[in-house]
Amino acid sequence: MTRRFTLAAVQYAPGLAADPLGAAEAWIRRAAESGARLILLPELFAGPYFCKTQEEPHFRTAHPLTAHPVLARLAPLAKALNVTLPLSLFEREGPHHYNTVVVIGPDGQQKGHYRKSHIPDGPGYQEKYYFRPGNTGFRTWAVEDASFGVGICWDQWFPEAARAMALQGAEFLLYPTAIGAEPQDPTLDTAMRWRRAMQGHAVANAMPVVAVNRIGDEEGQRFYGTSFICDQSGDIVAELGREEEGVISASFDLDALAEERAAWGFFRDRRPDLYHALCEA
Repeated sequence: MTRRFTLAAVQYAPGLAADPLGAAEAWIRRAAESGARLILLPELFAGPYFCKTQEEPHFRTAHPLTAHPVLARLAPLAKALNVTLPLSLFEREGPHHYNTVVVIGPDGQQKGHYRKSHIPDGPGYQEKYYFRPGNTGFRTWAVEDASFGVGICWDQWFPEAARAMALQGAEFLLYPTAIGAEPQDPTLDTAMRWRRAMQGHAVANAMPVVAVNRIGDEEGQRFYGTSFICDQSGDIVAELGREEEGVISASFDLDALAEERAAWGFFRDRRPDLYHALCEA
């Protein structure tokens, strides 16, 4: 019996929703109707992308994982729908703040969390003001009969992160993001290089990649959508445009992918004894 696994991603405009968690819940329900066993939402979907400026009141929206409103609202839904939800949220742990994904299993329980490792700092994306660099290391989860890794937005530009998750046994990679306009240069459009970077991770690790982005104009900062799912060859199998709201999904035979991954020999032929330069500052 083959291990088929169906993944879904939701592209929408959480920053424009009157009730962001209510909107998330509605989209999760719609995605579950596609038969998806895992559903991915955009980065920091509980409201507008607040990191474009440095404003102290935004720290009030961070909560500990033991009492986070996002988890309180959506964990019961994961159980009711029997789906896995990797949820991107603003975490507070004591005096520290993190950009964190919490994985909720189909039983409604927390399976663990990953804190964003690479924190950007530039015009429109001033995340270093809000987030401490993650201290979890790269992680993977086995839920039901599938294993996956999650990177968060800026993490997706780093091939080391993708490879680290693959070496831990990931069978597909997930990237919730919030990316769009570059205020310092209105002519700069990174949508296609954003895609190509993650398609490269799919090829180099011989596994599917799911990348989801938000859309909408949030007070002059426009997010460009273009969410996609690609297969182990980097070929796009499902996608959405720059302004579309919707659900994309794809189903993969994980056993066939494992055979193909072994046949390519990427992991057989690695030479970690030659990679010392990767660990130098």
